[in-house]
Amino acid sequence: MNTALLVIDVQQGLCEGDDRAFAAAETIVRINALAAQARAAGAPVIFVQHESTDGYLVHGTPGWALAQGLATAPSDLRLRKTAADAFHRTELEATLQRLGIAQVAICGMHTEFCIDTTTRRALALGFPVLLAADAHTTRANGVLDAEQIVRHHNATLTNIHSFGPRVRALAAADIRFGD
Repeated sequence: MNTALLVIDVQQGLCEGDDRAFAAAETIVRINALAAQARAAGAPVIFVQHESTDGYLVHGTPGWALAQGLATAPSDLRLRKTAADAFHRTELEATLQRLGIAQVAICGMHTEFCIDTTTRRALALGFPVLLAADAHTTRANGVLDAEQIVRHHNATLTNIHSFGPRVRALAAADIRFGD
């Protein structure tokens, strides 16, 4: 099955300051290893960057840039988005179709927003999802700590049956491309 890796919102503004994502540096290490494996298998790596018109993710600002330590390659694709859903008003679906992609692997930031929404939309569009269970993160929200949010989403997303395609949550090291 042709699989693409979606690296969602691993941006500097989400990795620094008081509101930085939990274990951002460790998550980036796992994302880098996953992306290297995808590239070695010839799978597309797509970096998705959220942007706002105000605040810390304004296009072109230091906070909008990909996070320090995130490894990229010239072959990687880039996609800008303005909603939690990486498919909403973007070329993502058309790009995946053009590349003959039948499944996506998803990792990145913020679990309960962009990871969750993009995962559900991928399912609705017919793409099975490999969720890198240890390569997505967020920050505490006043109700749950970040680790609880990640565990909750790993469990919840894998239990969605209604779309047909399913989510499999795997450790980043266990995700294979080209299988």
